[in-house]
Amino acid sequence: MMAQSMLNSWPIDPAIVILSLGIITVLLLIMTIICVVQMSRLYRKYDRFMRGKDAESLETIIAEQIEDIKELKFQDRYNKDVMKTLTRNVKSSYQKFGMVKYNAFKGMGGNLSFAFAMLDMNNTGFILNAVHSREGCYLYIKTVEKGETDIMLGSEEKEALEQALGY
Repeated sequence: MMAQSMLNSWPIDPAIVILSLGIITVLLLIMTIICVVQMSRLYRKYDRFMRGKDAESLETIIAEQIEDIKELKFQDRYNKDVMKTLTRNVKSSYQKFGMVKYNAFKGMGGNLSFAFAMLDMNNTGFILNAVHSREGCYLYIKTVEKGETDIMLGSEEKEALEQALGY
């Protein structure tokens, strides 16, 4: 009697098992070749990146970059502080104005008298009225708080204030 082989006791034909294992081996060989090619490409890229550099020089470059970033952050903070100061200063500076030229007295030509209003962002400031006559020039100043005055305004002064307020 012939010795019973273990392959004969399997429910699957042994040729199919051997053929399947052969296909798996070929697939694994192809995958290995692909991995080797990709590894080779990666090594070439790494070699190109590292050419002329060693670990110390890369460390120096990274440290310099970190210092540059710290300096840029400091400059950014300084610039923001300067912008806040400038914004505060602009709000308190005179930004709005109105001017009206007029003849203060009949018979005087040239519209040499004028009313000039200057206001800040909060509509606070002054109205300067220069009245020109034959005897001289007289200056009057009236304060403005939030677009209002305590002193009664002349028509030219009102018009200059309205120009400054944007009416």
